[in-house]
Amino acid sequence: MEIADDALLNQLEQTGRGTGLPRALGVVSLALGVGALAAPGPLARLTGVDDIPRAGQTIRAVGARELVHAAGLLGGRAPAGWNATRIAGDAVDLALIGAALSGRRGERRRRVAVTGAVVAGIAALDLIATVRAGRARRARERMILTETAVTVNRTPDEVYRFWRDLENLPHFMAHLESVRVADADHSHWVARGPAGRAVEWDAEIVDDQPGHLITWRSLPGARVPNCGRVRLRPAPGDRGTEVRVELAYAPPAGSLGRTVAKLFGEEPEQQIRDDLRRFKQVMEAGEVVRSDASPEGITLAQQIKQRPAQPLPTGSHG
Repeated sequence: MEIADDALLNQLEQTGRGTGLPRALGVVSLALGVGALAAPGPLARLTGVDDIPRAGQTIRAVGARELVHAAGLLGGRAPAGWNATRIAGDAVDLALIGAALSGRRGERRRRVAVTGAVVAGIAALDLIATVRAGRARRARERMILTETAVTVNRTPDEVYRFWRDLENLPHFMAHLESVRVADADHSHWVARGPAGRAVEWDAEIVDDQPGHLITWRSLPGARVPNCGRVRLRPAPGDRGTEVRVELAYAPPAGSLGRTVAKLFGEEPEQQIRDDLRRFKQVMEAGEVVRSDASPEGITLAQQIKQRPAQPLPTGSHG
């Protein structure tokens, strides 16, 4: 499940820290780095430290560091501990600016003070990004992956058309209350979580290959970050289509959240298996088929409603 894994990791990064802030910080670092290396003298005058010996060398060193940070932020693959190095760099910069303020008066002091305020603002944004990255890391640690398959006696194109119309999904997904399509790629989902609590999120299609593949992910802000993939391929022996569903999600309470879900009969692997069984019935029979002996579901309330199979009435054998 490498693709689902990568997709969820990307989603968790976006949900946990957002794509806008790291990119904005990367652009700022790029601008500072290029400016510091290309014109250290004018930058020293602008910041009010042009009278400090070796100010140009210090500014070049800061610029080189900023370019390294820009590469990580704009490349989207910053290594572990990246945000800590940025905060450490901010602390060094603020210490240098604090020292530069000592003994200064007039215009130079004003320029140094303005520079300090700007760096302090960037440091605050770096701290926010670090907190969000920590949340994303914890979400990755509690990520759960599931994979289930079923064979449906329909062509891949038929299966794809039905599944791609996302508003069809509540017809066979028992815990899904509704899907409202906003446009070709975006939709709003409402599902029933543990204890009947509603869980809502917005989602987008990130890979759409008619007759073969549909990949989606929740958008930033989802309470339960998730992504999934439906792969379709002809079943051996001309028996229809193999439908393989891969789902990855990060429950808000980790393993405890999964335990609670099990108590309410909403364990995700079982849920997906039941959903695919109903999907097969809808595709092949046009509706969900239930017999008198079939359980209504695995939740406590559903099991109370079910009843054992009854013998056929006398004379009904024809």
